[in-house]
Amino acid sequence: MEKVKLGNSDIMVSPITFGGNVFGWTIKEKESFRMLDGFVDAGFNLIDTADTYSKWVQGNNGGESETIIGNWLQKRGKREDVVIATKLGGEMDERQKGLSAKYIKKAVESSLWRLRTDYIDLYQSHYDDPETPFHETMAAFDELVKEGKVRIIGASNLSAERITQSNRFASENNLALYQTLQPLYNLYDRERFEKEYLPLVEEKGLSVLSYYSLASGFLSGKYKDSDDLKTSKRGKDVKKYMNERGFRILEALGTVAKQKGVPMAQVAIAWLLHKPFITSPIASATNDQQLKDLVAAASLKLSTEQVEILDKESAYY
Repeated sequence: MEKVKLGNSDIMVSPITFGGNVFGWTIKEKESFRMLDGFVDAGFNLIDTADTYSKWVQGNNGGESETIIGNWLQKRGKREDVVIATKLGGEMDERQKGLSAKYIKKAVESSLWRLRTDYIDLYQSHYDDPETPFHETMAAFDELVKEGKVRIIGASNLSAERITQSNRFASENNLALYQTLQPLYNLYDRERFEKEYLPLVEEKGLSVLSYYSLASGFLSGKYKDSDDLKTSKRGKDVKKYMNERGFRILEALGTVAKQKGVPMAQVAIAWLLHKPFITSPIASATNDQQLKDLVAAASLKLSTEQVEILDKESAYY
């Protein structure tokens, strides 16, 4: 499998990233281990999570996903075989959130402890913190890189302007730069990325790790009507896609999937991989079939005409 480089670093990653938001949410530790084993055994190596995963589940406090990954790393002894990406900035509780220097120092130690490792390959700002000056955040990140606790840094839900300001300051002061961007991007959610982020990505060479590659499972084609939403824990996240444009995209996906003889989920991920600005889309798997689709999507080749069909039917203008 051909791996790709993250930013200007020497970190080489697989063309698909496993999204760890499902760990401790839709699957427990045993099933999580099985998904991670299958993913890595197939030659993939990038695993993405966040300190807040999966705080939204009743009875959870956050940190469940990192803990499961850490337990897996300890039991399998594969730390050097994988690239671990995690995020901070989301609200763990009223006192644990944001991107202040003080909190960054605390948050990284908590993540390192849960992940059972002494370094994080990619540490990302999960959400912006308008109350903290970006120069404070970047100086704190740089300190972590110098200490060897973090290899490189990235940004997720920050505006393009905020990333530009942060990297300009970092460059002028010889600090670590944001080298990756983790945006919402898939066949349905195209507009903000293509209008706001794509010019920045192309100008600065940021590596893009797009999340919700399957639009919370909608692009797999398993949600046909409102009754289907009741069968999934992600149903409430899918409702917004069930409109004329959403069903038009599903129809196009179905056409291409039939031509290729593969499930729609594979086509949706392959479409992302055919975009030169996408480095490694993030997708999750909670069962063997989903994992199989994830692995197969990495080598699925679409024709120029098939990509054009998907581009046209998913157009937002």
